[in-house]
Amino acid sequence: MPTKNLPFKTQQPSRKELAKLLVVIVNYRTADLTIDCLHSLQREIDERGDTYVVVVDGASGDDSPQKLSSAIEDNAWSDWAEVRALDTNGGFAYGNNAGFAEVLSGDIASQYVLLLNPDTVAKPRALTELIDFMDAHPSAGIAGSRLENRDGTARFSAFRFASPWSELESNIRLGLVSRLLQKHLINPPVQEQAHRTDWVAGASMIIRNQVFDDIGTMDPTYFLYYEETDFCLRAKRAGWSCHYVPTSRIIHLVGQSSGITGAGRTAKRVPAYWFASRKYYFQKNYGKITALMADSMWLLGYSLWTARRWLSRRPHIDPPKLGRDFIRWTLLN
Repeated sequence: MPTKNLPFKTQQPSRKELAKLLVVIVNYRTADLTIDCLHSLQREIDERGDTYVVVVDGASGDDSPQKLSSAIEDNAWSDWAEVRALDTNGGFAYGNNAGFAEVLSGDIASQYVLLLNPDTVAKPRALTELIDFMDAHPSAGIAGSRLENRDGTARFSAFRFASPWSELESNIRLGLVSRLLQKHLINPPVQEQAHRTDWVAGASMIIRNQVFDDIGTMDPTYFLYYEETDFCLRAKRAGWSCHYVPTSRIIHLVGQSSGITGAGRTAKRVPAYWFASRKYYFQKNYGKITALMADSMWLLGYSLWTARRWLSRRPHIDPPKLGRDFIRWTLLN
């Protein structure tokens, strides 16, 4: 008896499997901000159809995972977004590494990974501008967005690598010294055109997947701060360039996710992990002698600034006990 060819359905690849871009958002007790961020991404992701978002919850200890999962289900985002809850709060690098683990294993074939802060709001075409730039510049390993305040004014988003001279300049706060050390300014003037830079802010940073093949993942030794600087430096040493792309515009609600600083907020005491990250960055990448020089320049600059501020009776605007904490966590630790 002849057999009849019966039609059958093949399972279509999911958005996750087809994703060209994987967006990783690390949440820690900022579920409402993360949901607002997802809302800002929705239209562009729907239009592109090749983007997938992984929200990593860093053991928030509150209802963040449930709140985020409910928002994804209620807003019909489940075909392009998911929540991954961790058992440990290992910091920014640790959380991001968990987010793009499937890319490294080959389970997701995306070409790019975008690190995006939860306290951000994406403006139209923010993702597309980064992707188009990377497609057009195959030697670019990393690129960052223009970060903006709520009113659209630009924030510093493209930076130079730190050095002993930059530690002096940033702490002494004297115009003459800044002019003499212009090439060492960590925060050069904001430019309106795309350009090459040393490193970009991890609040919105796209990475070509081949970079991971060459240098590995982010260093989880950093709990928070300096991890993206370290990553960009490692990429540069491996031959990859880093770029600033101002046509990709992201509102950054500074300090909302870390709780340290922010517009209109009183400066809080700098946490010990900031000093630990800074110290580790210098020692790891430049050696103990250069790290000691950087520490000395930091302390010299800050001491001179403090003396000038006291003599001129200027208001104290620095975080509380900054100099004392620097000595405790950097020089005596």
